[in-house]
Amino acid sequence: MSSDSIGIELVERAIVGKGLQSLRARNLVPAVIHDHGNPSIHVSGDYTTLSKAYVAAGKHHPVELKVGSKQYLALIKDVNYEPAKRNMRHMVFQAIRQNEAVEAEIPVEFMEVEIPAEKLSLMVLQQLDHVEVKALPKDLPDEILVDPSSLAEVGDHLTVADLKVPVGVTVLTDPETQLAVVEMPKDQEAEANAAAAELAEQTADETEDVESEHGADTEKEPQTTEDQPGGNKQAEPKGE
Repeated sequence: MSSDSIGIELVERAIVGKGLQSLRARNLVPAVIHDHGNPSIHVSGDYTTLSKAYVAAGKHHPVELKVGSKQYLALIKDVNYEPAKRNMRHMVFQAIRQNEAVEAEIPVEFMEVEIPAEKLSLMVLQQLDHVEVKALPKDLPDEILVDPSSLAEVGDHLTVADLKVPVGVTVLTDPETQLAVVEMPKDQEAEANAAAAELAEQTADETEDVESEHGADTEKEPQTTEDQPGGNKQAEPKGE
């Protein structure tokens, strides 16, 4: 985990339900802190501050919350956005303890290495951008790197089982889940299919021609010696 601390100052709120729109109109984001089975704490924070904190922390980096005279160590567990404008509408924090393992979403990133498949103009599709892990807050990594240098041909793939995780980190995501796969670009795939169809058609035509020639040969009846011009016929015996 990065040693950079991310601090967020929040204020308790009494406004709930339909009244939340008045908070948003003042550029405030309503939020809630879940605290180990204790009553949830309803708070709000500056929109810009919370947006920057989410970009920096994601759902894996602990943040230090200050609410009045109280302080909490927490993870951002959920962020709700307005569908149309993508404005942040609500944030959920989960209070954590330094000596207790927590579950978090860790981003998965490719190492900056040469990928053989890309040199062949093939597509390398990353199918998973994060994995679920469990670790102490101090052991949570900011990202998990995956080595894509083994991806060379169409069909080659990497799974969660291929990840190398730091000591103290347990991956909870199914190890068989695919992280990345090599596919042929659509235009190349179309060209390959067209070439295969053309080859199949050509092969079928050649086969048909051969069968036609063979059929014509078998239809000709062989000539007997008697039918051949100048052929020798066996002499009939003269009567005695």
